[in-house]
Amino acid sequence: MSSTAAALPVVLIKTSQGDIRIELYPEKAPKTVANFLDYVKAGQYNGTIFHRVIKGFMIQGGGFKANFDEKPTGAPIPLESRSGLKNAMGTVAMARTSDPNSARAQFFINTVDNAGLDYPNPDGNGYAVFGKVSSGLDVVKNIEAVPTTVRGPMRGVPEQTVLIESVSLI
Repeated sequence: MSSTAAALPVVLIKTSQGDIRIELYPEKAPKTVANFLDYVKAGQYNGTIFHRVIKGFMIQGGGFKANFDEKPTGAPIPLESRSGLKNAMGTVAMARTSDPNSARAQFFINTVDNAGLDYPNPDGNGYAVFGKVSSGLDVVKNIEAVPTTVRGPMRGVPEQTVLIESVSLI
């Protein structure tokens, strides 16, 4: 990462479980960071939830309201998984479908080292890391530990809502 960490953009994610600060890496993932910050500035993440929690893997959010209505998003962005950034514990990456260039608003925080998500794994494309938790990893770990259930086709849904109250650039 950059030796001038103070110059990196930082976002604050206020959740019902506590605050998480994430430093972003625009030099390594410029389109991904710009996309994420556009959603932050538009208030996209305010009132969304962590809808997928898999212990020993990651927590995912940013796409659904507490009632599980999916929030509308903009166009997908190109995958930036070849940046050299790794899906290490505490890093933040964009969620996507099997189409490598399908990331929109949803993101996940790795709760362990997930080398299996680094380019070229698991499907020849990898997942684009664009930031890292700089404080609040204990909050991430608390979210990871919440009891989960199945809701329709979704697995790993927290039994009690984990709300993303707001996300702001600080």
